[in-house]
Amino acid sequence: MKLSIIILAAGLGKRMHSDIPKVLHQLAEKPLIRHVVDTALALKPDNIHIVYGHKGEQVREALADTNINWVEQAQQLGTGHAVAQAMPDIADDTMVLVLCGDVPLINLATLQALCSQANNLGVLTVLLDNPQGYGRIVRNAQGQVERIVEEKDASTSIKQINEVNAGIFIVSATHLRRWLASLNNDNAQGEYYLTDIITLAVQENVPIHTTTSDSPYQVMGVNDRLQLASLERYYQTQQVKQLILAGVTVYDPARLDIRGTVQAGRDVSIDINVILEGEIKLGNRVKIGPHTVIRNANIGDDVEILSHCVIENVVIGAACRIGPFARLRPDTVLAAQVHIGNFVEIKKSTVAQGSKINHLSYIGDSEVGSGVNIGAGTITCNYDGTNKHKTIIEDRAFIGSDTQLVAPVTVGAGATIAAGSTITRDTPPDALTVSRTPQKTIVGWQRPIKKKK
Repeated sequence: MKLSIIILAAGLGKRMHSDIPKVLHQLAEKPLIRHVVDTALALKPDNIHIVYGHKGEQVREALADTNINWVEQAQQLGTGHAVAQAMPDIADDTMVLVLCGDVPLINLATLQALCSQANNLGVLTVLLDNPQGYGRIVRNAQGQVERIVEEKDASTSIKQINEVNAGIFIVSATHLRRWLASLNNDNAQGEYYLTDIITLAVQENVPIHTTTSDSPYQVMGVNDRLQLASLERYYQTQQVKQLILAGVTVYDPARLDIRGTVQAGRDVSIDINVILEGEIKLGNRVKIGPHTVIRNANIGDDVEILSHCVIENVVIGAACRIGPFARLRPDTVLAAQVHIGNFVEIKKSTVAQGSKINHLSYIGDSEVGSGVNIGAGTITCNYDGTNKHKTIIEDRAFIGSDTQLVAPVTVGAGATIAAGSTITRDTPPDALTVSRTPQKTIVGWQRPIKKKK
């Protein structure tokens, strides 16, 4: 079976009260429509068509890395009109799956079930305790679908129906093309409803198959920020639940956000108010302290990350100890048993096994050897205002507190740099280097006194 997917993404999103197109608002730090596209791609369709409208260039730019046929809906005249814009690019021997760009949590298994069971026309439905705002599924005495009635066109009795249209259809392209040409806009909103193809199918005795979603959240659309927040909480609850079932100890499931994918080893523990973003790999027995943000990191076994750390695009070796209040910036690689302490920032640097940078230091564009001790207040001065330069600190070096290493510079193996030094030239191995102005005392000196007005 050939499969074409049409994703409707032309809506204005007035209730979002935003300059950002509705489908680009983010769930778990990923645009709503990106969630839909990723699920659509997993179905391995022959092609994907996105119908765009409001600020469409922003939508196209957000998905520039994906092979998509873009179709503009210059006037928003309803869902039927939107689908019709894409039909010239779809062959007759194709099944057409219609998805909504603002329904981010649609489940792959649900779509697979819908696609596999429908030969001519399939509709995804869901049962809601409160169906207000949704089109109702109206069935005959035999339980067959007769029509879908939108909320604004529904009578009081029809509004009592709790089976609703999820807005997702799969239709034979031949049927769909014919039915779209027959739609009219004689309704309360003056729009061409895609749902009216149901009535046309009934008139032609075309069988209609329904698949019912087992969760209202996976078919919930986003029309305002309250609905977006509700979906975010549901999504996070599901993500954390999977992590806990995989063996991770989460101190408070309501205070962990996962905005990417997490692969965790055995006996991992995560404290409160932690945010995990991007691709995260946690080794065995990793401990993550509270109020920590980790983005795109590979963290080895037995690593302990204390509270209030920010870690991004790094590799951390086994048995390292990080924080509290440490910042590891992109392209930082720590070998095993490295200690990074409070108020230490490291950027684009490698630190070899067993080295320690425990207090109030900045290490940027550097190579730090093994067994190095870097004292409090040490700075690698890597930027001259135009270019970045490298600092090399060889094995077993000892850097005294309040030292400035002005790159490019190399500190030799086993060298000691005296506290308070400014190092501008390479220092020899196994020797003490001191760079200080002489200390002097001026006897009888008095501080300036502020003159009275």
